[in-house]
Amino acid sequence: MRVNLTIVFTLTLLVLMVAAGSVSAMLGFKLGHEALKDVTQPDVRTGHKFKGRNGTLEPGAVATIPEADILANVNKWIESKGKHPKPEKPQQEKKQNKSASDKKNQSADAAPLQPGFPIATQNQGVKLEVVSAHDSGGFFLMKVNFKNEGNRDVHFLPSFLAVTDEQGQELSATTNGMPEDLPANGQSFSGTVSIPINLLDNVKNVSMTLTDYPDQQVRLQLTGIPVKI
Repeated sequence: MRVNLTIVFTLTLLVLMVAAGSVSAMLGFKLGHEALKDVTQPDVRTGHKFKGRNGTLEPGAVATIPEADILANVNKWIESKGKHPKPEKPQQEKKQNKSASDKKNQSADAAPLQPGFPIATQNQGVKLEVVSAHDSGGFFLMKVNFKNEGNRDVHFLPSFLAVTDEQGQELSATTNGMPEDLPANGQSFSGTVSIPINLLDNVKNVSMTLTDYPDQQVRLQLTGIPVKI
């Protein structure tokens, strides 16, 4: 009798558990269905026509174009470009444009010279000239050009360059770009000579002297270089 009661109790418990699980599943399904009833899956089929009631494509729909039509349109466009080439400019207009470009380049290269410049000297075919002078960044800068039209190469040392004021007092000067070897081929070389501005108080003009090394047969001297600061 006690065994039968245990069996009945166990079966009753199983039935209650199954019933509770079924009720929970039904409630979960119903809640999920209610939550997702307004959500729809987009139609991603490429062959589907998104048409409205009147048979036209709905807004946002993507219409596909056959590949053959695309290639045909491309070929037509290429052929039309070949039949209508870009017209060339008249010869006279080309010449005018070229002349204007040449004048522009010449005006850019030929910068106006400062008053009193260039100042040049020459000895044994070697030429030295000061093209311009101005102050910049606390220094007085002199742009110099060198050219050797003689019959032999000339060698210079920057330390052999002497710059003096009107009283003959030597000033501390540094060079940049000055050629040490000046070949006898007529080629021009450019460089700069810089002097600290604080050394030029009440100095109106300076002089520059340079000799070759080691022979010291070529002597280049420039005087009266105006100092405007």
